[in-house]
Amino acid sequence: MIEGLIKLLAFQVAGEAIVFLLAVPIPGAVVGMALLFLYLVVRGREDPGLDTFTTAFLRHLSLLFVPAAVGIVAHLDRIADEWAAIAVALLASTITAIAATAATLRWLKR
Repeated sequence: MIEGLIKLLAFQVAGEAIVFLLAVPIPGAVVGMALLFLYLVVRGREDPGLDTFTTAFLRHLSLLFVPAAVGIVAHLDRIADEWAAIAVALLASTITAIAATAATLRWLKR
């Protein structure tokens, strides 16, 4: 299980390093995830270490939402003041994500 965690952290650090060195305006986590994807594609099969860690990690993924919920409760007054802008941003980002997913799926199905 430690092997899987080390691999995930290594890809995260590699992504952060690439973003820092090249001054790319993309989050390092996204670059690290792309590197992990390329690793898995090149490998052509499952990585047992990653599989073990991610299976165990996903069982407890709901715990990561606790800090977000606490942050929402802590800033309820600000959310009440800016609810319209938040709603527009959520709606626009959801529509954009759905459209991008549909376009990607259509492109990949060709």
